Amino acid sequence: MPTVLVIDDNPAVATALDVLFSLHEIQVQRAETPEAGLEQLAGGGIDLVIQDMNFRADTTSGDEGVALFGEIRAQHPDMPVILLTAWTRLESAVDLVKAGAADYLGKPWDDHKLLASVNNLLELADTRRELAARSSGERRRRDALAAQRDLRGLVYDDVASETVLALALQVARSELPVLITGANGAGKEKYAEIIHHNSAVKSGPFVAVNCGALPHELIEAELFGAEPGAYTGAGNKARAGKFEAADGGTLFLDEIGTLPPAGQVKLLRVLETGRFQRLGGHAERSVKVRVVSATNADLPAMIADGQFREDLYYRLNGIELRLPPLARRPRDILPLARHFLPAGKRFSEGAERAMLRHAWPGNVRELRNAVQRAALLSGDRIEADALGLQSSATAAQAPHGGDEPDREAIEAALRRSGGVMAQAAAELGMSRQALYRRLDRYGIPRG
Repeated sequence: MPTVLVIDDNPAVATALDVLFSLHEIQVQRAETPEAGLEQLAGGGIDLVIQDMNFRADTTSGDEGVALFGEIRAQHPDMPVILLTAWTRLESAVDLVKAGAADYLGKPWDDHKLLASVNNLLELADTRRELAARSSGERRRRDALAAQRDLRGLVYDDVASETVLALALQVARSELPVLITGANGAGKEKYAEIIHHNSAVKSGPFVAVNCGALPHELIEAELFGAEPGAYTGAGNKARAGKFEAADGGTLFLDEIGTLPPAGQVKLLRVLETGRFQRLGGHAERSVKVRVVSATNADLPAMIADGQFREDLYYRLNGIELRLPPLARRPRDILPLARHFLPAGKRFSEGAERAMLRHAWPGNVRELRNAVQRAALLSGDRIEADALGLQSSATAAQAPHGGDEPDREAIEAALRRSGGVMAQAAAELGMSRQALYRRLDRYGIPRG
């Protein structure tokens, strides 16, 4: 039986709530002072708190309730709290709701509204406990994986990321070239590092080249090296290229779609034979290099337009690793944000909600920049407005754009959760019962 703690200096309030809740199989514990309430909370077994905002007859400011709420949030950050009072300023209640209070009701309260709020919060608490138990098992599995394999400090919590990581580790020991596709800022270089450091050539060098950051006339010299005088400004000394630097290891070619036609021809040859010539030279050189490439471009479309060689595409794409954008792996958002947060800083609940609602078109890079900027401009506690996300028009967890998830949003949440109803319901911000009703409404199978 769920238990609600009523913290109110008026015994009649606790008695009335006890009678109301007992009719609905909800147990009530009472405390008449903030100190007594905090002591009962410390003993455990409480599922929800209903607290008054004033505890002295001559006080109507709500300051005591604000202080009590702050103590509850500090000591029990996941405890749902309903504020209940006849005397306080509306702006105080609004501020507390922004800070994480679950609901705010005035005295005298409406029994039906209060019961509905309590039941919804208790259902959500059950869902959170189930998710916490599941997350604990997942965390143990991830810790075991991190102990066995070199994950290069990868931070993830979403099943979509776990799926990509599993494939990356699976292909790491093969000699096949890997093509990593995904939007800018999604973390392609991180996965290239993971592939290298779990491969048979992990003791060799890992050399990264951003093809898009180099002038076209210098890309060949950068990749394959150049002999003295091979191009204007080349100087009188021979220069080794990235393929030679990566010999015995891995060469990561980022933004491979920007490689000019001449560079594509040379790259195809070295992939096929392991041999190449420096720019301006005639001597054949041989290397053994594992090539991992990445792009945010639509290479098949570029092939159709004659901008990218089809034979090179199939040489690079021995295995394709598709990284979903951050909006498609919402459970990664908060772990990544906390990872980027400097020591001694923390997010308010409002800031965390804002991050979960944001679409993150710039992916992990945008998240890192937003967190670092907010940390620089804020004190110990980072509020939502410090993140500068107000311009986001699309929600990461609610692509339907409204409070009521549509069929597409529900099916997407179910896919991301692997069919786990509790996880899908929590992502959509509803109880399992509410999710079941919508499954029935849209004709979506439950299992």
